Amino acid sequence: MKTTARTKFKSVDEYIDAQPQVAQRALKQVRSVVRKSLPGAEEVISYNIPAYKLHGERVLFFAGFKQHYSIYPATKRLIEAFKDEPGTHQFKSSTLRFALSEPVPVKFIQRVAKFRAKEAADRIKAKTAARMGVSHGSAADNRGN
Repeated sequence: MKTTARTKFKSVDEYIDAQPQVAQRALKQVRSVVRKSLPGAEEVISYNIPAYKLHGERVLFFAGFKQHYSIYPATKRLIEAFKDEPGTHQFKSSTLRFALSEPVPVKFIQRVAKFRAKEAADRIKAKTAARMGVSHGSAADNRGN
């Protein structure tokens, strides 16, 4: 499939098939690793690239290019946790970049995916706690009057 700037992908298969041949093998492997690392995640296209959602929260994205592939987002916590990891990956802004000329670092990507899942779970817990605190606060205020 030839892509243009206006191509709107409907599936991850369609996205991968549209990438440069050199990137397709790596992207298929990244997809497999992420799916195994995030059981129960919903696989979607978001921002026109593959994404994985857990409990409605976007956890991880990936994208392919001519010379590299990337995983998003590389949060500050993720960068801090993995900055000293050996390997050929690079952190660029909020992106984790991998050269297509190198083997896919399966175990590293598994750990990154699981880390992102934990970050998402922590965000959900914090949102839930904040909502519970607000509703409890309102009930307590009403009981006191």
